[in-house]
Amino acid sequence: MKYLLPIMLLFTFSVPCFAVEGMFPLNDIHTLDLHQHGFEISADAIYNPDGISLIDGICKVNGCTGSFISDDGLILTNHHCAFRTVQMASTNGHDYITSGYVASNRTEEFPAAGYAVRITKWYRDVTADVLSAVTETMRMAERTRAIDKRRNEIITRVEHDYPGHRAEIAEMFIGKTYVLFVYIYLKDVRLVYAPPRSIGEFGGEIDNWMWPRHSGDFSLMRAYVAPDGTPADYAPTNVPYHPKTRLTIQPDGVNTGDLVFLIGYPGRTYRHQTSDFPAYEQEVRMPFVVDWYQWQIDMMNAMGQSDRTIALKHASRIKSLSNTMKNYRGKLKGINREHLIARRRKEEAALQKYIMDDANRAAQYGTVQTELADIYSNVRTHTDRTMILHYLNKNVTLLNIAYTLYEAAVERQKPDVERKADYTERNFGQTKQKLEQSLHDFYQPTDQQIFNALIAKATTLLPDQHIAPIDSIMEAYPSIDEFLDTIYHNTTLTNADTVRTLFIKTPEQLTQCSDPFVQLARHLYPLYAAIDNESKSRKGATDQLYAKLYDVKAEFLKQKFIPDANGTLRLTFGQINGYSPNDAVWCQPITTVTGILEKDTGQEPFNSPSRLLDLIHEKKFGKYVQPKLSSVPCCILYDTDTTGGNSGSPVFNAHGELVGLNFDRTYEATINDYAWSENYSRSIGVDIRYILWILDEYEDVDYLLTEMGVN
Repeated sequence: MKYLLPIMLLFTFSVPCFAVEGMFPLNDIHTLDLHQHGFEISADAIYNPDGISLIDGICKVNGCTGSFISDDGLILTNHHCAFRTVQMASTNGHDYITSGYVASNRTEEFPAAGYAVRITKWYRDVTADVLSAVTETMRMAERTRAIDKRRNEIITRVEHDYPGHRAEIAEMFIGKTYVLFVYIYLKDVRLVYAPPRSIGEFGGEIDNWMWPRHSGDFSLMRAYVAPDGTPADYAPTNVPYHPKTRLTIQPDGVNTGDLVFLIGYPGRTYRHQTSDFPAYEQEVRMPFVVDWYQWQIDMMNAMGQSDRTIALKHASRIKSLSNTMKNYRGKLKGINREHLIARRRKEEAALQKYIMDDANRAAQYGTVQTELADIYSNVRTHTDRTMILHYLNKNVTLLNIAYTLYEAAVERQKPDVERKADYTERNFGQTKQKLEQSLHDFYQPTDQQIFNALIAKATTLLPDQHIAPIDSIMEAYPSIDEFLDTIYHNTTLTNADTVRTLFIKTPEQLTQCSDPFVQLARHLYPLYAAIDNESKSRKGATDQLYAKLYDVKAEFLKQKFIPDANGTLRLTFGQINGYSPNDAVWCQPITTVTGILEKDTGQEPFNSPSRLLDLIHEKKFGKYVQPKLSSVPCCILYDTDTTGGNSGSPVFNAHGELVGLNFDRTYEATINDYAWSENYSRSIGVDIRYILWILDEYEDVDYLLTEMGVN
């Protein structure tokens, strides 16, 4: 099916040969002069809505990207994207995080509970339909709810018409354009191969977001369907999914200066927001998160130091927290280094002068930037209180379970199209599954310490920001510890069967429930409801203001620009290119396995398997050696435009052949969420030759190489 998207590219651009800013939506691919930039593949070969093209071999794996590399649904993605499944498969007796996981046949492939694969099938513009739900007399919160309801109505209708598919509506430009995407939705995903952590995460958090890099950050998964080919939940009788196409692997890899392009599902960027947003992020929110995450990481590392079972429970959570924390530190550094806020404010001042120079423009747009600034200023006044409430719900496992139970009971009294997304019929099964999975990693001493720390933070809030239920706790108990000992002793929410039973209760029935966490969640609910209403009101206001800002900015610049990333399929291109992160320092864009020898210390996180070190020492490089480097290339660096969600994106050469696997950015490129820099924005991938060498020489899994078409 072919659908035109008339407003996807709201502003155009001029492009040099390489190093182009832009995460281009699907229909914009055909507006680019690919041949001018060095492509040896046509736009239709990349994306053809009327035929088969590269994007049919690319999928979304939860929050990451993946590539189909066989006709039997074999998916190449990152080790860190599959890490949750590796953790779920691991026990103290079978520590697959440490040793790696290899399924010698398909019966041994481990079910990846909670994972789903999406393949973009088609899309169309639904802006008019969505915005028709809005009236001029609506209050801001009503406006947001009306848009959410209309989006749910469209999604419900489409999923009814296309069984086994998933529909999502993406906001391309805030308050202005909305696009419906329809995905093939596969729910049976299994782990096929994961390297040992000492390969997949070589360098750990020390090397994370850094270059040079020597991580083999890749894993293999497989998508399954019912015997009749329809999407289905996990069942032993399911069969491998057959994608419309498989990507072609080029074992020769790439060289410095080669053009490369990526296709993937980048998460969120904020490049079109006014300067007040990154200023708020820099000055308020990110410092809070960095400190809070660091405290949790240190606490959980100490908890698991002498007990591997506890360490396994914490592994995925620590990995996620550490990744975000270091990312934020990089962003904070990058915002200062690039003088981002000052630069934005200078641009906004020029725009404001243009607006005020004309009476008609001044009447229509004169207060837009000021009103946006006022909104962000208001957010600052109660950030600490909002953040504490947010992390009480997010980080205290049993409180999160209790609150989800109570909120689900309230939401499921509403018509399906008016519910929050997690509680609609299409998502409710996943919500319950996610909650049950959280008990898999539950460790009471950790949960209790986190709860303690957040209550302590709440007691330091200014009087007008106090959290009433917390105040009541402090009045009723002589100490935080006594309250926590009591509530954890009397709860039954650590039992999955109890949680399942409570999911079918009404709000009235939960009011009578004796579980102390449920009662605390019930008393906290009005506070979260008020925050949610305020958030919807704020979004309703910013939607209208940003829609106006786009219009006048387009008029002022006489240009167009690309919508911010939003989890939908995008293309970006550049070249294999080094960079200078600091004065007098130049980094080459290709590392080799020789660097593993140089970094290895025998201690985590630089503790390579002895067999891998032997292969490197003995130069058993086989057909994967790069003659000029006299070694096997390990990781590659390129100046494409990426962000979170591009983890697992295939890296293609000019011919559209798979030559690498994206997994990270440099520390300096964490600022990509707010701005792209030709000098510093670099992304990092695993060279395909290292992946193949590991599978061939280290693991000797010929059957997988044969399936991938490279043996």
